[in-house]
Amino acid sequence: MNQIKRIIRVKPLIILCQTLWIILLAAPVSAADNLLIISIDGLRWQEVFRGYDANLLAKPEFAEQAESIRHDLGAKTADEKRHKLMPFLWRVIAKQGLLIGNRDKQSAMEVSNTWWFSYPGYNEILTGKADERVDSNKPIANPNVTILEWLNQQEKFQHNLAAFGSWDVFPAIINQERSKLPINAGFMSADWSELTDKAKWLNELQKDIPSPWHNVRLDAFTVGFAQEYIQVKQPSVIYVALGETDDFAHDGDYPAYLRSARLSDVFIKRLWDMLQAMPKYKGNTNLLITVDHGRGNSIETWQHHASPKATQGYLSDLAEHKHGIKGSNQVWMAAMGPDIQPSGEVSNSETYRLNQIAATALILLGQNPSEYAKMNGKPIGEALPIIKP
Repeated sequence: MNQIKRIIRVKPLIILCQTLWIILLAAPVSAADNLLIISIDGLRWQEVFRGYDANLLAKPEFAEQAESIRHDLGAKTADEKRHKLMPFLWRVIAKQGLLIGNRDKQSAMEVSNTWWFSYPGYNEILTGKADERVDSNKPIANPNVTILEWLNQQEKFQHNLAAFGSWDVFPAIINQERSKLPINAGFMSADWSELTDKAKWLNELQKDIPSPWHNVRLDAFTVGFAQEYIQVKQPSVIYVALGETDDFAHDGDYPAYLRSARLSDVFIKRLWDMLQAMPKYKGNTNLLITVDHGRGNSIETWQHHASPKATQGYLSDLAEHKHGIKGSNQVWMAAMGPDIQPSGEVSNSETYRLNQIAATALILLGQNPSEYAKMNGKPIGEALPIIKP
């Protein structure tokens, strides 16, 4: 009889433990208070995971610069070449975090939108879903609420976010008018309070140095303004959108595309090192890196990107590509930080989607993605820490 009583008393305790375990598994787990999201416009997975394409560089139009590229970025193996192209990514992030998207190792990531170009891709990154209404690159105010706008409505993060972009469409993508978020993009000058001397200098320098493009500034200004804002305002969530790689590719300038990819790695390291030197961010920041779309996977199509739907509609100048630009739906991501599993280069994995970035970012900030939206992409489990009792 006493044994039966003991069993009766123990059973509720077991149920309680099981319930707590289920709650623990379901709860967002985050050790870091800050998040840096970086996107690199249209940087192909092929260069990231293989280094430069020797056959593409060998085209006659690149002859004058080819030797310089081979000297700076060349090596005997793909592994060595990718280390030279993006040394911080491979020497630091790949060791302390993870990379997804090397199709040579059966690791794939794709966009879920049906367009395969920039605005739909950025909408997908920042909202966790594809939206058929977002069907052009025109600076039309985004009807969707991004995670940045939603976070700004949460008490913990209100007035504690900032976005910086090289492309002048980002105020529309993030819907600055509605979200009221601090955004510096395109050729905007720094206009926040307490401008540093360097921010003032960058304002003047940006006017004096012409960009090769009418709607995209050089990434050095985007990163420079981000650094100066961080020094003064120290936001908890920072989004930096680099743009040069895509535009140099559209220009058909492969050497410039490669050098811009190399500079993107330099800029990522610069921002990360800066954060790790500041008490608020040191050991207390996660990093997510991704791209808005891929590019063509052949020598003939590498400079383009578009889906079959896009080439037969919005991007009519590519109408000859009735089946779209093959490969431009293929993307990749990298991550590092206190809450990122140090998995290295992921292989033999499921196919991930760009729409999973938003939920992953929210989990890393200790937020429940379902409170933001019910039907969006799920968090990327490979990136998140193992939950222990």
